[in-house]
Amino acid sequence: MIDQLPKDKKIVLFDGVCNLCNGFVNKIIARDKNDTFRFASLQSGIGIAIQKHLQLDTTKLDSVILYEPSVAYYHKSTAALKIMKEFGGAWSLMQVFMILPKFLRDGVYNIIAKYRYKWFGQKDSCMIPTPELKAKFL
Repeated sequence: MIDQLPKDKKIVLFDGVCNLCNGFVNKIIARDKNDTFRFASLQSGIGIAIQKHLQLDTTKLDSVILYEPSVAYYHKSTAALKIMKEFGGAWSLMQVFMILPKFLRDGVYNIIAKYRYKWFGQKDSCMIPTPELKAKFL
């Protein structure tokens, strides 16, 4: 399954029942002019397989993960900032936060992750992509 992933795409793993996470995925799709990203929920079969391949704890669904096959993976604030860097334009200014120590960036990220369901709500099931967007999801 892992060896069948597109090698030329960056894969975003996200919490499929989180409204905030789904909103972030929709923003990525809207700004992905170069067709850079593919998506999978952390709860999906491929999402779990990728997490196991990366030797991550599949019971912790509190982080966005950016996986670049055969290159690297990033999670939490680093993943979010690297994704936003791909948007270009004014979004590139967000890279200024990379100068902050990871423990500070991830500290803020962890607070948002902890309360994301309370603040933004959650769905009963993972997002179902429209037929036009289905090719972007693994």
